[in-house]
Amino acid sequence: MQSADPPGESVESKEQFSSIPQPFQAELAEEASDIRTIKMIVSITLGFTLVLATGYLAAVVLSDGAILLRPSQDALERHATYNDLIRPASKDLTGDGVVACIVDSGIAVDHADLEGINLVGWRDFINGNGNPYDDHGHGTSMAGLLVANGWLKGIAKDVDLLVAKALGENGNGSDAIVADAIDWCVENGAHVISLSLGGAPDLLPFSIGSGRTSGDAANEAIDAGVYVVAAAGNDGEDDDGDVAHPSSEAGVISVGGVTLKGTHWPGSSKGDNNGRLLPLPILMPRGDPNKKPEIVAPAEAVPVLLDNGGWGMADGTSAATVYVTGALCLLLQEKPSLKADESTGGGDNINAVKQWLMESAVPESGQVTHDDYYGYGLLNVSGLIQKATQS
Repeated sequence: MQSADPPGESVESKEQFSSIPQPFQAELAEEASDIRTIKMIVSITLGFTLVLATGYLAAVVLSDGAILLRPSQDALERHATYNDLIRPASKDLTGDGVVACIVDSGIAVDHADLEGINLVGWRDFINGNGNPYDDHGHGTSMAGLLVANGWLKGIAKDVDLLVAKALGENGNGSDAIVADAIDWCVENGAHVISLSLGGAPDLLPFSIGSGRTSGDAANEAIDAGVYVVAAAGNDGEDDDGDVAHPSSEAGVISVGGVTLKGTHWPGSSKGDNNGRLLPLPILMPRGDPNKKPEIVAPAEAVPVLLDNGGWGMADGTSAATVYVTGALCLLLQEKPSLKADESTGGGDNINAVKQWLMESAVPESGQVTHDDYYGYGLLNVSGLIQKATQS
């Protein structure tokens, strides 16, 4: 059996080596203690650094490269610029007391920027799930534009929010289901219904068929005094000649898109306001204040929430739609007599508000009348509220 002592070294030599004066031994022991302490601090620091680095890399991988800690500085700056672009209302207006209904793919309520929102109703028309969720992500992005209250701030963060899931995990849904969702919004007391349908790439939502359509449901909501806002669409170079359904309905407020500089966003769909026989459907000429699109709002690289808990940017008139939805919510807080449940005005209120939208919109440079892309002009939130209160 091998000895525990190193070969060639006697016990005697060990004893000789250890016979060092006591004061010097104390100094060595003190230095050794200091070194051990330093090593321990370094080890702990490196350990924490490794854990943080591993967690960060895991977050990046799981989110396909998205940084989940906070929005980028560019996103925050764009968010502030877009807020200024639409000439915001007083900060005292937050949508309090107004009910807004978003018909989309759902909502991921566990996002940090959605903590504390007033979600007062949820209905899943796709899978029948009783708990809110979003298996596509588009709905969460739209909801954040309206009610976020974290890094990003929604335009009307204190509204009572209804969410109807009418689009599936692929972003598509039938027209009949969207019609049912609109009806549900009305039945549950919505003052404003937001339809970012057909307004984002890969989100052409409907298979138009026979029976009752989303346009029928929207028109009935409008007759009841409920405001319906919908995306003009993202046809771009492949434009079919008119805005998307159901924003093509006369009483629905159709929303086109602009860039960060307030110029026409090239992906935004064109309105056909002169009428046509072909291609189908047949279109009758449109008059003020119902020419399409009526209004434009931010649509290029708009900062949004992601359903995985992160932040990103999105193109499309879907986002523009929510800006207008939020503006109407602020208007109804300022002037509650325009709400469906506080007025007998019905469709007359909607017509009045559309007139104020037209008169308050900021036209593009050189624009003197309605433009088939730019509408009556850029959304002017404070101007809209001022027009309404003066009337």
